[in-house]
Amino acid sequence: MFKKFSRSVHEPESKVIHLASHTAATATKTATSVRELQSAHHVEDARLAEWLELKSTLHEALLERLNLSIIEKVEHEALRREVAGVVGKTLTDAGKPLNSDDFNRIVDELLDEILGFGPLEPLLADPTISDILVNGYKTVYVERFGLLEHVRVRFRDEKHLLRVIDKIVSRIGRRVDESQPWVDARLDDGSRVNAIIRPCAIDGPSVSIRKFAASPLTMDKLVESGALNSHASAFLRALVNSRLNILIAGGTGSGKTTMLNAMSSFIDLNERVVTIEDAAELQLQQEHVVRLETRPPSPSGSGAVLQRDLVRNALRMRPDRIIVGEVRGAETFDMLQAMNTGHDGSMTTVHANSARDALGRLEQMVTMMGIEFPVSAIRAQIASGLQFVVHLSRLADGTRRVMSISEITGMEGQVISMQDIFVFQKLGRSEKGEVLGQFVPTGIRPKCMDQLIAAGVELDPATFRSTKE
Repeated sequence: MFKKFSRSVHEPESKVIHLASHTAATATKTATSVRELQSAHHVEDARLAEWLELKSTLHEALLERLNLSIIEKVEHEALRREVAGVVGKTLTDAGKPLNSDDFNRIVDELLDEILGFGPLEPLLADPTISDILVNGYKTVYVERFGLLEHVRVRFRDEKHLLRVIDKIVSRIGRRVDESQPWVDARLDDGSRVNAIIRPCAIDGPSVSIRKFAASPLTMDKLVESGALNSHASAFLRALVNSRLNILIAGGTGSGKTTMLNAMSSFIDLNERVVTIEDAAELQLQQEHVVRLETRPPSPSGSGAVLQRDLVRNALRMRPDRIIVGEVRGAETFDMLQAMNTGHDGSMTTVHANSARDALGRLEQMVTMMGIEFPVSAIRAQIASGLQFVVHLSRLADGTRRVMSISEITGMEGQVISMQDIFVFQKLGRSEKGEVLGQFVPTGIRPKCMDQLIAAGVELDPATFRSTKE
């Protein structure tokens, strides 16, 4: 046994030498691969910089020759021919001919600069992209199917990015400068835009764009994607039809606005709806909709219109329902007042980590008015004004799901009482990293069931039947 052990100790010397040589060779090969990759990236960056420099030169030539005041009146094909002519002559004079593919590409990109938002245009046109995140002029990320990825898109310099930002915000009468270094805006299709510049953005201007689908997601599509099941969808329809007040809660990017849009499709076409938003992004399906939007202060600091002002004004507009895109401050009190004074069927959203936290957030925002209200009075307003909280979340795999549908049943002492009607049960992760789970009823019959029946709503008896029964 000892001899066997001795051989096992002394025999591997040649193997050790071979292994060391193999390891050294692998390390050398890896280092070479890294250098080659770095060299390739360096060459690609140099080509991109050269391309951007050429495009900037051509853009300046176009600005000198085109009448920008009438560009929007010119047909696209006629404008493209004009741009192609100027580009062709400029390249010939400079002695920098391009092949047909590169020529068409640079003409298209120049049209994007003139008519649209430059390097952002291809990303905005890509239906697979849901978010565009610009971290300075050199770095752009996008979100596809819930996951972030870096894209080889960049701006020529910081001034180029600032020009695009100004183009976006000026279309809706907003501004961003050193005195007001951040702004919320929207694109023509309702996509949400946030921009922040120096001095608050240390590494240069940053832009976040939350794209909206060309066709709004319906409740049926949300069911198909697994955000909730058909029983929960039918229940939400019943809540809207019965004119119950609903709060939609969730974190950033969890799908609150999408859910609000989907639920609003259940509102009767004969009802008058007034929407109130910081930046108009709701896509309601009804015709009788009045859309109100806040206004930032002028450069002199006057003329600001807050959400609270619009909520109070909406009460004088004979609304059947009031929908606030998101409550963030003192307007929460006015929204609760509206819900408690006959404006049934109203809806709003709030940032929160759970249904219970959402109520705490409302309570906190009411205190932002600066008036001392007893906590018990605020909670009583919340308990009587709201009937349901729909909580959503974006899971680790990027999917967005309804986590719970909870009913507010009143007050128990100083505490608002709630009960979950539907919940999402997590069951683990798949080999691909997907979050496994199911959306199920808890088996609790809603307290508002009599109200649903009185409104003429019929629900399948199996809707609230627990799978454990």
